[in-house]
Amino acid sequence: MPAHVHTVRTWPKPGQVFYPESDGRPMAENTEQFNWIVLLVENLKALFADDPNVFVAGDLLWYPVEGRVDISLAPDAMVAFGRPMGFRGSYKQWEEGRIAPQVVFEVLSPNNTALEMLDKFNAYGRFGVEEYYVYDPDQKEFRAWLRRGDRLEPVGNVEGFQSPRLKIRFWLTADGLKVERPDGTAFQTHIELLRRSVEERRRAEQEHQRVEHERSRAERLAEKLRRLGINPEEV
Repeated sequence: MPAHVHTVRTWPKPGQVFYPESDGRPMAENTEQFNWIVLLVENLKALFADDPNVFVAGDLLWYPVEGRVDISLAPDAMVAFGRPMGFRGSYKQWEEGRIAPQVVFEVLSPNNTALEMLDKFNAYGRFGVEEYYVYDPDQKEFRAWLRRGDRLEPVGNVEGFQSPRLKIRFWLTADGLKVERPDGTAFQTHIELLRRSVEERRRAEQEHQRVEHERSRAERLAEKLRRLGINPEEV
């Protein structure tokens, strides 16, 4: 944490349970994993930027059971429909209308073990996740599971698979995973998203200027007609 940043922690009152806001583990263990986590989180936030009732977060501690500090999860990316965007130190499910994140992503690093991922899979299945996605950028492997009843079941063919909740599609290419928005455009890096936003604002400003120019031109023409004794509304 930078030296000029000061964090004020509110300690629990006697009898209250303290829920840590960090598990002490890094967000990512290498740059490839970090880049993928940021890519997913930033693009999902952009995708639902106009919907105030979709919460998107990355590496946020999720406590599914009130009073059980020992039970926590920290998906690399998660989406909770029906919950407002905004700051959270952690996601306490009982304070979120008892709504579990419906969609979670995990991006693997070489240090993730099979036992660790099995524990995560079982926990996500137990606590109500509807869609679970795992991407291994080193092996370029992608897997998906959907909830069927009380359990998560694997998606047989993930090529071109569309998320029921997010409406995004997944493709495996020679370069790795490609994720597409509902309009078919690919997920972009943070810099690309900024450039896209700037370009969209530039086009909007150009369109505004064009409309204003046409309006001004029409007003000048109408004034000339009036000077000639012609009612422009009758022309």
